[in-house]
Amino acid sequence: MTAVVRLNDLRRASQLADALLAGGVRCIEFTLTNREAVAVIEQVRKSHGDRMLVGAGTVLDAESARTAISAGAQFVVTPTLRAATIELCRRYSTPILCGAFSPTEILTAWEAGADWVKVFPASVGGPRYLREIAGPLPQIKLVPTGGVSLDNAGEFIKAGAAAIAVGSNLVKASQVAAGAWAEITESGRRFIDVVATARR
Repeated sequence: MTAVVRLNDLRRASQLADALLAGGVRCIEFTLTNREAVAVIEQVRKSHGDRMLVGAGTVLDAESARTAISAGAQFVVTPTLRAATIELCRRYSTPILCGAFSPTEILTAWEAGADWVKVFPASVGGPRYLREIAGPLPQIKLVPTGGVSLDNAGEFIKAGAAAIAVGSNLVKASQVAAGAWAEITESGRRFIDVVATARR
């Protein structure tokens, strides 16, 4: 499970990472929609890299991927199918979750070398759509992103998701701003429990 951090203010990134870790979330993605994200990736990788995976999200091109990898990103996530970005990540032995939605895009991303395919936005088709994709393409590691919540996380896993990525349903800007770390920890714990139950 990956926590997707898309915040305007990343000054509390280390405390956020601590809160997520306390809830059992060991993978965090900082989206490059914030211009401070690369610096934060480097900071959190240094402070938490021995306990959690730290990656870069919303990577739109190969140049941005290279910058994030140089800062310490351990994985790269794109919102769309970007063959050049996949190639760059393969060159630097960095795992990539390449965004795609249609069956053709999903297969193309996989054949191009994506380690996982981020099915985005997952809210459009829901678990049923993921199940339909996983049927003829069981070899592809699908990761639904966008609209994943406590209500449907387990269903996504049962539908064939290799993992899930959760954004504002886990990392709420209001909670981070208020320093409500216990609430974030509890949310993380609940997501982890839902996923574990679904896998059993």
